[in-house]
Amino acid sequence: MPGQAIYDRDEKQLQLNLAKIKRKGKNFEVVVDADLAVNFREGKVTDIRDVLKSENIFYDAKQGELASDNTIKEIFETDDKLKVAETIIKHGEIQLTAEYRKKLREQKRKQIVEIIHKNGVDPRTHLPHPTNRIESAMEEAKVNIDEFKRAEDQVEEVLEKLRPILPIRFEVDEIAIKIPSEFAVKTYSVVKSSAKILREEWQNDGSWVCVVEIPAGLREDFFNKINKATKGNVETKIIKTR
Repeated sequence: MPGQAIYDRDEKQLQLNLAKIKRKGKNFEVVVDADLAVNFREGKVTDIRDVLKSENIFYDAKQGELASDNTIKEIFETDDKLKVAETIIKHGEIQLTAEYRKKLREQKRKQIVEIIHKNGVDPRTHLPHPTNRIESAMEEAKVNIDEFKRAEDQVEEVLEKLRPILPIRFEVDEIAIKIPSEFAVKTYSVVKSSAKILREEWQNDGSWVCVVEIPAGLREDFFNKINKATKGNVETKIIKTR
């Protein structure tokens, strides 16, 4: 891979996704795959070779200006360029093209909409808002999405902007469930994958009783799943909503 051409024309230079770091007054850059660089930084990708478009270390990648081996060794205390690249990606700044930043923002927007849909309800009806209604409210409120911030960390800020337009509250249900013996084993995995089990007990007759916690917005979907798994032979009771 060293020496591999990473651009041919000026317009291609504009499409480079870079990771860069400044050490002792000098800039060092590597050319990366945008998705994999972000995932590598979050620990979701482990092989640095998958991330790099070239194993070269640059002073200026767009101009094709390579960093000298002596300078790399002096500043990073190693001549292993893969280790240097790892340092740059993990501790430097990942610079992304405008196209990729837009893609990332859209992904985060969809994640935020899904979180609000699953966890939030209209306090007047205690039913979840449809995703298209949430999206419309976000557009009306002119919500800005930070492409570098986790979706989960942006939800509260988004909700503050949505509430004047869309009545919404995050609620959690505690639900008691009793499943007869012939469906208990099969339904256990359905319940465990869909809700948080707070308490459970297997009865002498083989039936299973439990209390689970689930976002109120997922209540109807959850009931549909366990009714399907038990062919309707299930007892449920909402203990409380908070």
